[in-house]
Amino acid sequence: MIEDQSYKMSPKAKRAKQNLISEDKENEAMDYSVPIFTGREVNISGVTDTEEERIKESAAYVAKRNLFATGEGVSVSKVAKSTSEEEHHEKKSRKVAIRESAERVAMKKTLEETQAFHKKLNQDKLLHAPEFIIEPRSHTIWEKENVVFRCSVAGWPAPRVTWYKNNVPIDVQAHPGKYIIESRYGLHSLEITTCEFDDTAQYRASAMNVKGEVSVYASLVVKRYKGEIDASLLHAGNLSMSPFAITPYGYASRFEISFVDKFDVAFGREGETMSLGCTVVINPDIKRFKPDIEWYRNGVLITPSKWVQMQWSGERASLTLTHANKEDEGLYTLRVAMGEYYEEYSGYVFVRDADAEIPGAPGAPLDVQCLDANKDYVIVSWKQPAVDGGNPILGYFIDRCEVGTAHWTQCNENPVKFARFPVTGLIEGRSYIFRVRAVNKAGVSLPSRVSEPVAALDPADRARLRSHPSAPWTGQIIVTEEEPAEGVVPGPPTDLQVIEATKNYVVLSWKPPGQRGHEGIMYFVEKCVAGTEDWQRVNTEIPVKSPRFAVFDLSEGKSYCFRVRCCNSAGIGEPSEATEATVVDDKLDIPKAPGRIMPTRNTDTSVVVTWTEPPDAKELVGYYIESSVEGSGRWEPCNNNPVKGTRFICHGLSNGEKYIFRVRAVNAAGLSVFSQDSEPIEVKAAIAAPSQPYDIMVLESVRDSMVLGWKQPKVTGGTEITGYYVNYREVVDGVPGKWKEANIKAVTERAYRIENLKENMVYQFQVAASNLAGVGTPSQPSKPFKCEEWTIAVPGPPHDVKCTEVRKDSLVLLWKEPVYTGRSPIVGYYVDMKETEAKEECWRSVNKKPLQKKYLKIDGLTQGASYVFRVRATNQAGVGKPSDVTDAVLAETRPGTKEIVVDVDDNGVISLNFECDQMSPDSKFVWSKNYEPIEDDSRLNIDTKGGKSKASFKDLGEDDLGIYSCIVTDTDGVSSSYTIDEEEMKRLLALSHERQFPTVPLTSELAVEILEKGEVRFWLQAEKLSGNAKANFVFNDKEIFNGEKYKMKVDQKTGLIEMIMDKLEDKDEGTYTFQLQDGKATNQSSLVLIGDVFKKLRDEADFQRKDWQRKQGPHFVDKLGWEVTDECNVMLKCKVANIKKETHIVWYKDDREIMVDEEHDFKDGVCTLLISEFSKKDAGTYEVILKDDRGKDSSELKLKDTAFADLMNEVCRRIALSATDLKIQSTAEGIRLYSYVTYYVEDLRVGWVHNDTQIKFTDRVKTGVTGEQIWLQINEPTPQDKGKYIMELFDGNTAHKKTIDLSGQAFDEAFAEFQRLKQAAIAEKNRARVLGGLPDVVTIQEGKALNLSCTVWGDPTPEVSWLKNEKSFVSDDNCILRFESGKNVSFSISTVSTHDSGKYSIVVKNKYGTETSDVTVSVYIPEEERESEQEKQK
Repeated sequence: MIEDQSYKMSPKAKRAKQNLISEDKENEAMDYSVPIFTGREVNISGVTDTEEERIKESAAYVAKRNLFATGEGVSVSKVAKSTSEEEHHEKKSRKVAIRESAERVAMKKTLEETQAFHKKLNQDKLLHAPEFIIEPRSHTIWEKENVVFRCSVAGWPAPRVTWYKNNVPIDVQAHPGKYIIESRYGLHSLEITTCEFDDTAQYRASAMNVKGEVSVYASLVVKRYKGEIDASLLHAGNLSMSPFAITPYGYASRFEISFVDKFDVAFGREGETMSLGCTVVINPDIKRFKPDIEWYRNGVLITPSKWVQMQWSGERASLTLTHANKEDEGLYTLRVAMGEYYEEYSGYVFVRDADAEIPGAPGAPLDVQCLDANKDYVIVSWKQPAVDGGNPILGYFIDRCEVGTAHWTQCNENPVKFARFPVTGLIEGRSYIFRVRAVNKAGVSLPSRVSEPVAALDPADRARLRSHPSAPWTGQIIVTEEEPAEGVVPGPPTDLQVIEATKNYVVLSWKPPGQRGHEGIMYFVEKCVAGTEDWQRVNTEIPVKSPRFAVFDLSEGKSYCFRVRCCNSAGIGEPSEATEATVVDDKLDIPKAPGRIMPTRNTDTSVVVTWTEPPDAKELVGYYIESSVEGSGRWEPCNNNPVKGTRFICHGLSNGEKYIFRVRAVNAAGLSVFSQDSEPIEVKAAIAAPSQPYDIMVLESVRDSMVLGWKQPKVTGGTEITGYYVNYREVVDGVPGKWKEANIKAVTERAYRIENLKENMVYQFQVAASNLAGVGTPSQPSKPFKCEEWTIAVPGPPHDVKCTEVRKDSLVLLWKEPVYTGRSPIVGYYVDMKETEAKEECWRSVNKKPLQKKYLKIDGLTQGASYVFRVRATNQAGVGKPSDVTDAVLAETRPGTKEIVVDVDDNGVISLNFECDQMSPDSKFVWSKNYEPIEDDSRLNIDTKGGKSKASFKDLGEDDLGIYSCIVTDTDGVSSSYTIDEEEMKRLLALSHERQFPTVPLTSELAVEILEKGEVRFWLQAEKLSGNAKANFVFNDKEIFNGEKYKMKVDQKTGLIEMIMDKLEDKDEGTYTFQLQDGKATNQSSLVLIGDVFKKLRDEADFQRKDWQRKQGPHFVDKLGWEVTDECNVMLKCKVANIKKETHIVWYKDDREIMVDEEHDFKDGVCTLLISEFSKKDAGTYEVILKDDRGKDSSELKLKDTAFADLMNEVCRRIALSATDLKIQSTAEGIRLYSYVTYYVEDLRVGWVHNDTQIKFTDRVKTGVTGEQIWLQINEPTPQDKGKYIMELFDGNTAHKKTIDLSGQAFDEAFAEFQRLKQAAIAEKNRARVLGGLPDVVTIQEGKALNLSCTVWGDPTPEVSWLKNEKSFVSDDNCILRFESGKNVSFSISTVSTHDSGKYSIVVKNKYGTETSDVTVSVYIPEEERESEQEKQK
């Protein structure tokens, strides 16, 4: 694969210093040359990595050599040239003039050819965004010098370049002569003349065309001289430089660049967004001098793209992977440069495979690249994935997509195993992208990241397009006497060779013929089996345009020869020379397994793995490393992008686990077998020497000795510090002497007395810490201290002040007493605190009274705030000097913080337990009581295993009261404490006794219950039982066992113990006991069943047994009962069960069967009997019987006496509730108040109240019931009858009231209606009427006598008249009408004839009215008389 060498990291040394300008070279020109053009695409004849690198290096060398040969390189001169040299360059020789003329002719011809070629191409497919081939370089120069920024840009159409200074466009017209901007042959330059200090800035070149815009940056630092140094001396080259750098602001030491909030090793997954970032701190901070920020991946400079975004905020540098892929995995380096000084920080980024869409499918291939592109042909290469999904990869599918479309086409029908594949059939002038998918027997992987676009062009055309045009032509113009003729048959191609052969294809390469005519040519490829002359054309239909061709469909293992013919419109030329016999097989073998896998410790989560390269390895792409926890059998990939080299750091491992590793090599032919497994290695941090101690201070000083104190190194090196070494030196008149050793044997305490010093001599001290890895770097020299006798009365400073048990709102401060106590004993300590950034006057005392102890828990801290602390000792003379200030402490509870846990085991042993998961190999648990080391082990037994430590009390008592703390050494402050006071001690002792003599806790004691069948169940419930729990069952001190009579069960899961007996007999009276045992824990529970208790339980069991037997047939679930319906009827009902069609139900009252009209359907299992208008006659005993072939059941209900009274009360209540509101009715006799009920029974008592006074009934005012109407009749009402009337219905328990107001308009209207009805009644009574006697029809024989009579009434006596057939009728001889005594009326006909037939009406009339009564008289003739009459008529 081709690497762009222009992107390699700068090889300049770290912390480079200024070079001294020698006197011998003061007049020499020190030039910085930039090649005018560097191509990114290289036309190569092979496709291996080695060949690519060799060809690219050669091409770059040749281009640079030719460029320099012309004498037209560009340079930045730091030293002025002589006048004679300038004149020499101004003069041009004849040879130079001829060469320049030839260049112009060649350039014109090149432009014409390019324009003609562009007319034939689809330019839309060739457009590409600007790209800086060579970026401008940052410069640091002196004032008055000139500087040139140069860059080379590629892109189509040709990009337009604009220059900026601090993001402001440079206006050449506004500064005549200051800036010179040129663009020539793709090379762009900005020259700044006679630079001044104000030209120090960041310069930007921006290239833009229709496809986009891209910018590059460069910085310029203009140095200025200060003080007595003459700037002219520098230009003369006579200045001897000091060892300090000179910044744009004068003399200064070197830049200090540090990284804060750094990114760590990162783990991501394909498709995710990942960000890396660092906060950069630069000292001194020169605002106008901006740093250069560069990011590298595996040592290669990263440029912004759609996959990578980079930001610089002025303080923080960040890099974002917008869509992470395995290609993005590698070592990322951030380089921050300030002029010649730079610092770097690196971290590895791991990218895992995305979840496969098909379970078991392999991971996606990676790093897809296009090689050897031509007019219709390109070779696609890729790297195999590390994850095969658990099944071997069978091969790969290659897909292509034309740029500008979204349609993907699969290039190969069958999977190919070789990681390179020639793709043919491309359309000239169009651009393509490619992707690759892996396949195994489970399925096809996700596609790889797409390749960079590649255009199907002749390499020469592509080079011209990318440079547009390229570097100035520096060769020779060859002039021939005659132009090539058209219509010439091309000659044979030359230099035909097989450049790649695999099992699937063979790739041929050749050079076009010298004789080919003016027009373009194409090629036909032929093949034959070696040893024969049977040539066959491979591309029979379409000739190829590229001098490359891939031959497929060859028989594996056979040998073939190949040759090529050229063709054009004039015909097909002669064939080339045939190639040597080529065997169809992989020329590149799969590499062998690497060897000697050696893991070594690195950190607590990583291991360094090294190995040796496999023998005879060719074209290795890299290596894949896998790890496995020892004994697990599960392997996980450590990297997903092959790593080059034979060393790799495997991150993300679990601390304390043992791992084994294996490696396999990768090349285009495939992946090697795995190496042998490495030896197991436990993941632990490798040890190193500790860092420097710091904050050296004097704790005591006498005439010839001093006591020093210092703070422990911040980095212990992964192991415990074993001691310290102290050095000292004399300082005389400010000049330090030589260092001397104060101690030969290391001291373990952080305080040491140095003897044999000189009184009143000034000394400096330094301290170095040591561990198993060796002695660390000594500390910085302390400030000077004078060795003299301290005579102050107050104490010296406490020392060894440290913070422990840091939490979000508290911490514990520890210290040691001063070495110098003053003139009187120390009586206490004061603790001061302040926020870290607060000023000195913000110190405040934590305690108001002096502390007697040398520790203090400080509460009330603010989470997230940073604090510092100090301690002062006091005696009778006063308060002494404060101790050194502690390091800043952040109030936070770190993730994973654990506390001491008190525990009481099953044996009653009380222990304090502390656990730590951040231990290094040399970490130790240190237990203390009241923050003093525990030296007496008679009270406490300490046991530590791995990351757990237990402090067990042998006999907890009052002597053990106090604060117990535990610190884990060689960690980041892991610590905790636990306080045992008197109350806690009592609690723990009680719990210990309970654990030592445990009992099985019971949820419920032994109880008894009767089951459905009359069985007797004894049971108890334990809170919890183990699988080994067991129970013994005892009756009257004798153990009973599971058998026919007793059914016993112990359920350990639920803790239920039970025993079931079928029935109780007299001999079962006594005491029952359940005895439990669960390990050491025991318990028992008893139940006494004697006397009445036993008899009651036995009777209940017998009843339940019989009841169960009853329920085997039809039976009553709910016994017979009654309810009163809304209609005030009584319904007898019961609920039955276990009913079938054959079940009968019979009702009885007082032993007499009640005949029921309808059969019961037992709907909802309910049987009912409805009794309408229930009354006393319905009292009695009711019984209902269910029966079928399975048995019978009965239920009885007595409705007598009290039961009947209760029922009647309910009936009356329902009737009372059914009463309607009182209404008023006027009658002829008076006014009636009434209400209707559903029906009336005598048990319902009725009362009436008038104006809150009970009414006494008389002939005028009386009450009664008519049907369902309850009424109150007021005859001949008077005004005294006005008022409020209440009807009270009493159901035996409650009085129900209905109210009406008979007054005002209601009374007036009712009284008027009464008067009207009364008059109507009088008229009705006295009106004339026929009381009776007249029949409706009278049938009589002719000749007979007719007598009719009736009685009439009226007051006054009515008048009587008769009508016959609606006509007035009066008495005559035949008909006699009489009216006698004013009431008797008679009607007589002595001899009736047929003429008397008709309708007769009697009309009676007086002043009150008239009434008519009708009678129909029908006279008939006998039969014999009718016949004789008829004969007479004849």
